[in-house]
Amino acid sequence: MRSLFSSSLHHLRPSLLPLPSRPPPLHHLLLRFTTTTSSSSHRPVLSKAQRRRAERSSPSTLLRVALDQCSRRNDLSEALRLYDSARADSVPLSLHHYNVLLYLCSNGPKSSLNRGFDIFRQMGLDQIPPNEATFTNLARLAAAADDPNLAFDVVKRVPAPRLRSYGPALFGFCKRGDFDGAFEVDEHMLRSGVVAEEAELRLCWGVEESTAGVCEGWFRSEAAEGVGEEGWDVGKVREGVVRGGGGWHGIGWLGKGRWRVGRAEVDRDGLAFQREVQSDFTQFQEWLARHGPFEAVVDGANVGYFNQYSFSFFQLNSVVNGIREMSPSKKLPLIILHNSRMRGGPADNPKVQKLLERWRRSGVLYTTPIGSNDDW
Repeated sequence: MRSLFSSSLHHLRPSLLPLPSRPPPLHHLLLRFTTTTSSSSHRPVLSKAQRRRAERSSPSTLLRVALDQCSRRNDLSEALRLYDSARADSVPLSLHHYNVLLYLCSNGPKSSLNRGFDIFRQMGLDQIPPNEATFTNLARLAAAADDPNLAFDVVKRVPAPRLRSYGPALFGFCKRGDFDGAFEVDEHMLRSGVVAEEAELRLCWGVEESTAGVCEGWFRSEAAEGVGEEGWDVGKVREGVVRGGGGWHGIGWLGKGRWRVGRAEVDRDGLAFQREVQSDFTQFQEWLARHGPFEAVVDGANVGYFNQYSFSFFQLNSVVNGIREMSPSKKLPLIILHNSRMRGGPADNPKVQKLLERWRRSGVLYTTPIGSNDDW
């Protein structure tokens, strides 16, 4: 099957198309003979309406209408009968004719797959240049034949692939449990600027449920606990935060262990709201409008616990000062801490209380209220 596909594609490259070697169909020769031997003064002049009627009644147009009806009814057997009849009567087939036939074959029973590849081969012999729909239908044929590798090879030859072009290969790899192949398809999609939607994401995650459920399920799994970097370079993290404009360092997930999983809703402005009774994200927005903008954001809990058995305000202060020194404006970053960090334990240290008060006066400390998640 693969050698057949490669041979056919050679004929479909516009720059490599051979010159026609076959004589035109008989009815074309007869038409040419009649028009060239008739006197131009006796040649009938057709109006636009007459030309349109003639075009609508041409064999190619009638075949197109009949194949479109077969497509709506998913009537493969009638479509193949029409195709065989058209070939026998030397009716010229267009790109649309071939795409409809390939589509029906790709959605038909296993016995129709070989007919689909034969039709694709004939399309190459007729020198009909394929388009994205052609390659997508061909990829569907390959996937239906349990050959996702061939389906992926087809996609790689599409000049401007669409999401539907990748579907057959992605579904084919996932169907046989080849998730390495599926992720290779996903990487090719990213390089081509094609964004996966929920159905494709569910396949890559290997779970059949809503995307939110898939994500939650994975982050609650034992596999997720083992993903992350350990022993990272703090200096590189700081540099990444500055390069990324604050918050995102671009190094990856830092640390391993159990994830804290929660859900959020998104409003019209793209802002997230936690599904917690006492959450008040609007209050944070108003506070940010008064004290912002900030060049960087520090997650106090993650920084304070980094490589520590207990929360360290002094380590947090060291990172905050380091970010300020790297900032062109020498401005302190926004520090996010949960309200529970403000009293008890390390917070009762007099030096820590002075530090917290200094951050409050500077307008850089925001504490999330009791009952709310601090990962806004």
